[in-house]
Amino acid sequence: MNEKYIDLDFAKLDIERQKRRGCSEAVFCECKTPEQLVKIFTEFENNGQNVLGTRVLPEQISVLKDKFANLRYNEKARVVTLVNSPVEKIGEIAICTGGTGDIPVAEEAAETAEFYGSCVKKYYDIGVAGIHRLFDKIDDIRKANVVIAAAGMEGALGGIITGLVDIPVIAVPTSVGYGSSMHGLSALLTMLNSCAEGMTVVNIDNGFNAGYSACRINRKIAGEK
Repeated sequence: MNEKYIDLDFAKLDIERQKRRGCSEAVFCECKTPEQLVKIFTEFENNGQNVLGTRVLPEQISVLKDKFANLRYNEKARVVTLVNSPVEKIGEIAICTGGTGDIPVAEEAAETAEFYGSCVKKYYDIGVAGIHRLFDKIDDIRKANVVIAAAGMEGALGGIITGLVDIPVIAVPTSVGYGSSMHGLSALLTMLNSCAEGMTVVNIDNGFNAGYSACRINRKIAGEK
């Protein structure tokens, strides 16, 4: 294979990913210096690509804002986007959380899904401790093409929603909870062991992967309607 990439020494940018997979490469910002991010963002922008950066640190965002005038920052999600060529948003993804503490992960999923071209509707704080809140919204949730369910503590939300809908559900365990939740491991194990068949589970706090995967499914479904 003779695919093109840009070698920055500290990073090799996969600028052919848009052609190969239909979605541009995302940048995991947390382990990079502000100066490295500026170089990466500049190269992507010079090659006509939109940029999505996840897990942005406070010291990084101030530098990026100075360098890129049209940079957009979602503080809750810790996500930045640099969009020069807007992508048409189609279909619908329902993003649900068990509690308010799960919102940062859900926001990362929402920013990712919207960046890659999906419409998003949010249903926050509808967890099992007051399950009537979920039942009040379930008819609206069923209208989506895909559901993302983010929950910490015991992580039951994903399995419950999966048992109520006939559409794909992607469950995201979050690291919200007291000691025995083991930083999200309890929620992860609950979701992996759910008897509600057909639920897909991503890694702890991985809102990005949930949003990306949901977007691919949603756009495939919406494009065929």
